[in-house]
Amino acid sequence: MKTAFLFAGQGSQIVGMGKDFYDHCPLSKELMDDLHCDYDIKKLCFEGPQKTLDDTAYAQSSIVAVSLMILEGLKSKGIKPDACAGLSLGEYSALCCAGSIDPQTTIDIVRQRGILMANALPKGTTGMCAVLGLDADAIQEVCNKVRSHGLILEVANYNCPGQIVVTGQNEALEMATPMLQEKGARRVLPLSVSGAFHSSLLVSASNQLEEVLKASSLSFPSLPVYHNVDGMVHKYETIEDLIKIMKQQICQSVYFEQTIQNMIKDGIDTFVEIGPGKTLTGFVRKINRNVNVFTINTMEDVERMLQSWNK
Repeated sequence: MKTAFLFAGQGSQIVGMGKDFYDHCPLSKELMDDLHCDYDIKKLCFEGPQKTLDDTAYAQSSIVAVSLMILEGLKSKGIKPDACAGLSLGEYSALCCAGSIDPQTTIDIVRQRGILMANALPKGTTGMCAVLGLDADAIQEVCNKVRSHGLILEVANYNCPGQIVVTGQNEALEMATPMLQEKGARRVLPLSVSGAFHSSLLVSASNQLEEVLKASSLSFPSLPVYHNVDGMVHKYETIEDLIKIMKQQICQSVYFEQTIQNMIKDGIDTFVEIGPGKTLTGFVRKINRNVNVFTINTMEDVERMLQSWNK
């Protein structure tokens, strides 16, 4: 059995997330108590309010803190991955899991990343939509047609078969919606996000993030980390190579489906979703129903997984 840890991205946040690990795993509690931020990260995760938790500036560091708590809970049971990846924000948790960034530095980076992304674009001018039931080529045709009108519309996420996310200006999304439906999209759903993430509109924010990363202490991962920008493991010659990838990540497409496919080709047969929610579990099952997938939100989930493995 080869196991990959998959770390949740933004959008999975919910009041009370991680509380079970804090209450029932001493290592998780110790990690959360030791994390420092310029707001009470523990209180926000456990008590909310949800409105603040949904704010990109706070959501990202909160989700990563919970993901790292869950990681400690898994470690306490001797569970370790052979590889890891994350969806967008989750890639930072993956790098921390692989020893590339220590927990406190990870929180510091994603706090700045969240602030940069929250403030990158004028509020109410850009957004994202999930396109259900339409293939990538048809969606790309619509993006090209919309761009011919001088508007910005790009693919943000290749999540799984039948679910691709587009990103861009609100005017572009409004123009694209009926075109996508005419091509056969089952639904086009606006996402509750503050802007056009994973688009070229975030190039300026990515340049600022690069400076944050350069000022942080990073090292080479000790485990294979599959990156969002192409779904592949990279061989870095310098830390600057890793920084370049993470800089590109917020203004380029997320190739999550390709990540899972590449992991399976490399022998991964068991996937463990870490973080609030079970979004990634759903994606993996749509990509390949023959692999094992586990969602970990409580210590009880960890025990159930271990019982399944020991049968």
